[in-house]
Amino acid sequence: MEVIYYGAQFFISVYYFYFFVISLFGFFRRYSDDILPPASRFAIVVAAYNEEKVIGALIRNLQDLDYPKELYDVYVVADNCTDNTAAIAAEYGATVMERFNQVDKGKGYALEYAFNNIFERGIPYDAVCVFDADNLVAGNFLSIMNGHLLKGEKIIQGFLDTKNAHDTWITKSIYISYILTNRFWQLSKYNLGFTCALGGTGMCLSVEMLKRYGWGMTSLTEDLEFQTKALLNNIKVCWAHDAKVYDEKPLSLMQSWRQRRRWMQGHTNVAGRYVGKLFLEAIRTKNFAMIDGAMYLIQPFFLMFTGLCLIGNFFMYDQVYDKPMIAVISFFSQFIYFGIGLTLEKVSLKAYWWLLFYPIFALTWLPVAFIGFAMRKNKVWAHTLHIRNIKHENLHLYIPGKIDDRRAS
Repeated sequence: MEVIYYGAQFFISVYYFYFFVISLFGFFRRYSDDILPPASRFAIVVAAYNEEKVIGALIRNLQDLDYPKELYDVYVVADNCTDNTAAIAAEYGATVMERFNQVDKGKGYALEYAFNNIFERGIPYDAVCVFDADNLVAGNFLSIMNGHLLKGEKIIQGFLDTKNAHDTWITKSIYISYILTNRFWQLSKYNLGFTCALGGTGMCLSVEMLKRYGWGMTSLTEDLEFQTKALLNNIKVCWAHDAKVYDEKPLSLMQSWRQRRRWMQGHTNVAGRYVGKLFLEAIRTKNFAMIDGAMYLIQPFFLMFTGLCLIGNFFMYDQVYDKPMIAVISFFSQFIYFGIGLTLEKVSLKAYWWLLFYPIFALTWLPVAFIGFAMRKNKVWAHTLHIRNIKHENLHLYIPGKIDDRRAS
């Protein structure tokens, strides 16, 4: 039994050590987000389901981006809405597409509908940018995406920030999680030439690439499925560190639990369908970026594996904790490392105190992974209620980081 236990611990340690090594490449920025003369034409797509409380602030924000107005249009796909989302979006100047389909429900289907509708209009867009209805967007977002597109990148993910970080201990923990992920995961992957992770919002997709390969994403994690499909075609997700999107985070543990459970359902479903293909294609093409992509896909399984080992620790207490000082040093060294990440992102001092909540929140991922795996075949979309109607000009009151709206020259 001990051989099996310590063997499992070894594999878990190797897996997490791999991602620790990758995180070291987030200590610097290899590439800058260049602001180049505006040349790309954008279709901005907002997927919305009963978002009347927040849609107006986003559309107003999008209409005021620091990019030539003749080079972008704002579309809202009101998906099975039963409130005033469509009317409010139209009132603020967006082009509204209403969709009613009680069988094929969810964001993936809504985006498929929106993309096809936009392409049929015959407008020569270069890229589509996707946002959620509860978002706020930095003024320089399109200017930065224009620079990435002109460099030849096909899929670009913007920096996912939090618009309501101060609200509860859950939003504070999620804020910490996203800041660290952006720095030590996304930026690191981009520096190494690996594919970054799509976040479902703040995404910029080349129209030429979309038309060639199609969208067709209908899982609960359409972003993960699309990035995996793109990687199989040797198209990497790139990273725009200065193009910020401010997302509303769940206020309570239960809301966050339901949202993350949906992510784990979708993640394990996508992993089951694609991880074998990625490994085989990586071997065939000798492409390590595909190995890295496959390593990310199996993350929920290692979370569950970690949970089982923690339970094993309880039953093998004498053997595992005969050197308690090592465990103490390991625990506190994580806080130092996380603190370095916050320092690199220049967050305010109050955010460092929020690290005290973060380990508790992180532990809740373990049961979420088990439940998500058990429900992986359930594709029923669980909507997250959004109520924080915050205006872009008031963002500085709600987040501890710097509002970077660097203007295009």
